[in-house]
Amino acid sequence: MAMSRIPYRDTGFFSTLICDLVEKHPALDDMVSRHPSIASFGPQLKEKGEQFPAAHRSVLTETLEKQYIDLPFSEEVSANITLLKNKSTFTVTTGHQLNLFTGPLYFVFKIISTINLCKQLKERYPENDFVPIYWMATEDHDFEEISYFNFHGKKIKWSKESKGAVGRLAIDDLKPLLDLFEDSIGTNTAALQLKEWINTSYRSSASLAEATLRLVHQLFCSRGLVILDADSPNLKQLFTPYVRTELKEGQCEKSVLATIESLQKNYSDQYTPQVNPREINLFYLTDEVRERIVRTPKGYETVESKIAFSNAEMEEEIKLHPERFSPNVLMRPLYQEVILPNLCYIGGGGEIAYWLQLKDYFSSQQILFPMLLLRNSAVLVPEKSAKKINKLKLKQRDLFLKRTPLINKKIRQISNIDLDLQHLKQKLKEQFDELEALVNETDASFAGTVAAQKQKQFNGIDALEKRLLKAQKRKLVDHVQRLGELHETIFPGETLQERNNNFFQFYLAHGEDILALLFASLDPLQLEFSWIELP
Repeated sequence: MAMSRIPYRDTGFFSTLICDLVEKHPALDDMVSRHPSIASFGPQLKEKGEQFPAAHRSVLTETLEKQYIDLPFSEEVSANITLLKNKSTFTVTTGHQLNLFTGPLYFVFKIISTINLCKQLKERYPENDFVPIYWMATEDHDFEEISYFNFHGKKIKWSKESKGAVGRLAIDDLKPLLDLFEDSIGTNTAALQLKEWINTSYRSSASLAEATLRLVHQLFCSRGLVILDADSPNLKQLFTPYVRTELKEGQCEKSVLATIESLQKNYSDQYTPQVNPREINLFYLTDEVRERIVRTPKGYETVESKIAFSNAEMEEEIKLHPERFSPNVLMRPLYQEVILPNLCYIGGGGEIAYWLQLKDYFSSQQILFPMLLLRNSAVLVPEKSAKKINKLKLKQRDLFLKRTPLINKKIRQISNIDLDLQHLKQKLKEQFDELEALVNETDASFAGTVAAQKQKQFNGIDALEKRLLKAQKRKLVDHVQRLGELHETIFPGETLQERNNNFFQFYLAHGEDILALLFASLDPLQLEFSWIELP
């Protein structure tokens, strides 16, 4: 295996905001608690330890024990849940939607980043314990986003009518899709293992939340990953003070709008928020619906079903049914930090972007803001592709170009003629500079005519260069095809592989070795993009 790293900014796939955060732009310092480093976790765990209530630990561990009661026993997971009862134990958390079969590859990267960071923290702070948490987004209601996964260039989709939280969805109608997928994956050792996992997860579960819990548990239980479904009445009870505050005061909107204004003033006037807050950032959740709560002259109601509450009725509903109040994307982080002894959230660029809007809101609620860490990001290069790259004498960074610029660059390199005509434009410029000087000395009214003629000549050279390049591509059609196929393998659809391909595509080819390789390769505190060549 060969591996190298590339600065995020140099890949062209990460936003300016995220690149600036990784590079510690001073205007973003106030948006984070601390920039992540192994040393900066010391004061973070001290502050969290002083603030996190012992009673919350008891509720958390009791809830986890109930959630795991019917799962295959894992000594590592059981030990970690027990450790969470101790005030010296902290968590590192990542979260993700309930995508079918784990969805895009970066889901696995997130979890490995989280587990590896806990291991590093234990080595640095041996007097403490650190538990990796995967927060299942069971209350999310965007079914379209989680209803498919890409496998060897094909979209495998679950067609279903859905309302309400996806975690509560029944999955009895998944059987035809499971049959189709299993028929396509063969019978090698890895395929047989995957079929067993499917049998003990999707084929043995009543809901999507249960199936996802079982599948991810089987993948990572030996590494001690604790999976949390926070759609729980007992956990929601801990959050009710913040629900009441949000309904009465709308502090989330006030704080987040102030942060957005600050970022636009002190960081960049081009800054655009990842998520815009609402007057009330809560949903009303039942088995049938997950709908926004809005304020009315008489109290509150839900936006679609128009379920209405007076102020007194809403207070009674919170008291009797705390599980019916679901935080939206901006309040969910607060819920997480209320119920977990958490030090750090590991997320993708889009997630970190909206977390950066929240520090002042956390302060208003007197909850410690966690450290934010961009998850590991990588491309997995098959052995055959690596050999082709070497044979074509390509550099790794060449592959990060879009497909057409990459092909054009390579065709120019291997052609036995010079296809770059830009030197002709320079000569023309010199000639037109002389002509413009002459016009200025005689009759300046001809300046527009000269400028138009100059542009016409430049356009003609550009057009001729494109035609010559197109003609050369026809002569070198085999090179063009090979470059296109190679680029598609590494950057499918000209996007990052991790946002498109599914993990099990690699698992079927490499078995358990692929997990071992990723655990060995992905360093959460090494803040660069990883290029990993597979053996």
